[in-house]
Amino acid sequence: MASNAATTINPDEARHFGAMAADWWDPKGSSAMLHKLNPARLSYIRGAIDRHWDGDPHAMRPLSGKRALDVGCGAGLLCEPLSRLGAAVTGVDAAAENIAVAQAHADAQGLAIDYRATGIESLGQPGAFDLVTSMEVIEHVTDPALFLRGLKDALKPGGLMILSTPNRTRLSRLAMITLGEGLGMIPKGTHDWKQFLTPEELAALLDDAGLEVTDQRGIEFTPGHGFRIGDNIALNYILCARHKG
Repeated sequence: MASNAATTINPDEARHFGAMAADWWDPKGSSAMLHKLNPARLSYIRGAIDRHWDGDPHAMRPLSGKRALDVGCGAGLLCEPLSRLGAAVTGVDAAAENIAVAQAHADAQGLAIDYRATGIESLGQPGAFDLVTSMEVIEHVTDPALFLRGLKDALKPGGLMILSTPNRTRLSRLAMITLGEGLGMIPKGTHDWKQFLTPEELAALLDDAGLEVTDQRGIEFTPGHGFRIGDNIALNYILCARHKG
């Protein structure tokens, strides 16, 4: 087990998200915003998978024969779709409450997902995963540089990493904290705007970790369409990365 000095887990953050575990799968519950965001993220992930492995966009199980890791998996909103796409999925989360709910939900769906209540630094599977994902997590860790090194260590050379995170802009502060948390659409205390990373900051951290950004898009919100992938990165963005060299 890693010592406190070598972990990126913030215990306060783990408690905050663990407290929402019971209704994580309720599309009208405390994680409602994630349910609204997930289709846009999944559409990007599917396209990235097909491009990276030159796959058939109509294939039902493009990840067959591949191992996928989702870090900060919550109760499994991304792990389950990755499993249905054919991957052997491992999901890790700092909150044991989330892992318990995730495992129970996967079992009820007949999905064999390996869930673990741990941080990425304690996973101990170097170079094991073809696909590593982490959605809206890096802004909650204590040490983003250490976190990214952990993600990179878990990724196979030639594998694909996909990350998403809010941008640190006036729009994100207004939309996610002033309005989102202020009006109760997002649980209060979910975000610390100062912890948000700009795309330039994240790209520099990825570079230091031995990774390079290969694609980046915005996750936009419009009243008529909800969340969708687009060119505007002012609110939130999603990117692909791979080993350098």
